[in-house]
This record gives sequence, structure tokens and C-alpha cells, in this order.
Amino acid sequence: MILSLLPLIKKRGLLVAMLTVVLGSTLMVSAPSVNAQELTEASLRLKWLPQAQFAGYYYAHAKGYYREEGIDLTLNPGGPNLVAENLVASGADTFGISGGSDSLLAAVDKGMPLVSVGVSHQITPFVFVSRKDGPVKTLQDFKGKKAMVWFTGGNYVLFGMLNNAGIDRSELTILPQQSSVTPFINGDVDVIAAMSFNELYTIKQQIGEDKLRLFKSEDFGMTFPRDTLIVTKKTAQEKPELVKAFLRASIRGWHDAMANPKEAIDLVMQAAPTLNREHQEFMMQESYRLMTAGKAKTEGIYWIDEASLKSAHDFLLKNKVLSKPVPIATAFDGSFLKSIPIELRNP
Repeated sequence: MILSLLPLIKKRGLLVAMLTVVLGSTLMVSAPSVNAQELTEASLRLKWLPQAQFAGYYYAHAKGYYREEGIDLTLNPGGPNLVAENLVASGADTFGISGGSDSLLAAVDKGMPLVSVGVSHQITPFVFVSRKDGPVKTLQDFKGKKAMVWFTGGNYVLFGMLNNAGIDRSELTILPQQSSVTPFINGDVDVIAAMSFNELYTIKQQIGEDKLRLFKSEDFGMTFPRDTLIVTKKTAQEKPELVKAFLRASIRGWHDAMANPKEAIDLVMQAAPTLNREHQEFMMQESYRLMTAGKAKTEGIYWIDEASLKSAHDFLLKNKVLSKPVPIATAFDGSFLKSIPIELRNP
């Protein structure tokens, strides 16, 4: 019986071999068309040094999502002396993550040819921190106290909170904040600004979460969306498919990074090996929470919420950060995002 099957086995073997040759030839012929596909060179300027605040971009880059969309993307880190708005406006970078709605509106007000195609942080990432056993228990207690804040956007958040509570900013001492939270840890200042995904983690580790009091701008009627994705108006007008492709890859990168957090943090730490892993894990989770807050819960990440942006704009105009009104539709263009199916955008 076994001997009688040998001719059939040989025939089948020959058939498999022939199919392998044919398929192999087909793959060899079709492969060059894929490899020869022209990729569009582009770059993304991050707003700070490598960290998990940008985990979705690192994940999408490492996994080849940008290349699949036809983009040969270079990730360029930011730093204390690098301003994404300036680098994108000058053409040094294609895409950028700006400081926030405040800095973008100010840039457009000054004539920079920029437009935001998506907003990362839907709610204000800044919080203001005091000690529970200290003298600052309410916003009114800020009067006569020392507060530290960054004068790169965090100051506008503080001014807005004070303004809505009827407190003149001259009633407290506002000091420029550096990168360290040591003055607050040592008790030299009563209140300090903190990013909810960064400095707040450090303060919690050193003082204890249960010993802190947090003041959030949303509790006082103010929202400042931040980390806006920006391009030049020329790029938006002349290369709309590039912008859409970049958004698709970035959205996919963030969703998959959150589904594979360990791998995502590994990729971030390949770029910056000295980072504290636990801190980065916290940062990625908190960054994604900010990205999926507000209307992004139903409209998907990078949503451009015109109502909150208009509120921030009006405050900046009232406080003379802007010299004139800047139409929201001029500074923010949601058409690229809306071209992406909602099921792909949703968290």
C-alpha cells in the first residue's frame, strides 16, 4: 500500500515544487514595485527631549507605520532652546508639536504661516500644587503667597484661573520656574506648577500624594488645549495627503502603544536609556488620558474642539497676549482629521 502511494506523493511533491517556483517568481517580480515605492521625506519636531509623552510617535516609527503610509519620517527631539513653531515655520521641520493653543495662536498673530491639524492634550496638562498642611487651601489663599510657574504657557493658565476667581495677579508673588521642583520640596515657595504627567509624579514620590492639594484650571472654568500638531499653511494646502497619512500613522501608533505598553516604553527608552521606567509608564498613561479627554472620548484623539479653543483665544486676547483676534478656522484645520474614519480615531 505504501509503495502504491509513492508515485502520487512524488507527483504532489513535484506540483508543490512547481507552485513554489511560480509563486517565488511572482513575488520576485512584484517585490521591486513595493521596494521602489517612493517615500516622502518628512520630519517631526517634538516639543521636548525623548520621553513617553511622545510614545505613540516612537511606536509608529519603530513599527514602520509611517513608511506604510509612504512617509520616511525623522523624529527630531526638542529641547529648552528649540521652539517647534519657529522650526516648522522656517521649513526646518515638516511637522511639529507646539507648546499649545496659546503659543500657536500667538505665532499666527505674529504672522507665522502655521496651522494646527490636530490637538493632542484636550484638557490643560498643568496643575498647581500646594501642601495640604500649608497655608494655601483655596485659590483665594494664593494672595500674598509665592507661586512658581513657567512663563512659556503655564503663566497663562495661572492668570486665567486667578482672573476667573476675581484675584489680581499683583496680589501674589509669581516667580519664573526652572526645571527643578526643589524650591517647592524645600518649602521656599507655597505653590508650584507641574505637568500632570511629569513633575507631579516627582513631587508625589518625594512628598506623598496624600499630602498634596491640586488646583486644576478646569475646576475654575478655564481650559487650555496643548501639544498641538502643526504644519505650514503651504504644506496643508499643497500636500494634504501627506498630512492625512501622518495623522493616520500617528493615531495608529498611539492606539497600539497603549495596547502594548511594555514594548512602547522599551522603544522610548532605547532613545533615552537613562529615563526612570516607572516614571515613563506613568507618563504614557497620563498623556493618553489627556489625549482622550473631553470630546475626544467620542470624536477620537487629536480632535479640534472649537469651543475650548475659542475660550482660550478670548482670554489671551483680553490679556493682550494676542494683538488682534485670530479666527479659530485660520489657526486650526480639522478637515484632515475628519477625513479619517471615526472608528480609526476613537480610543
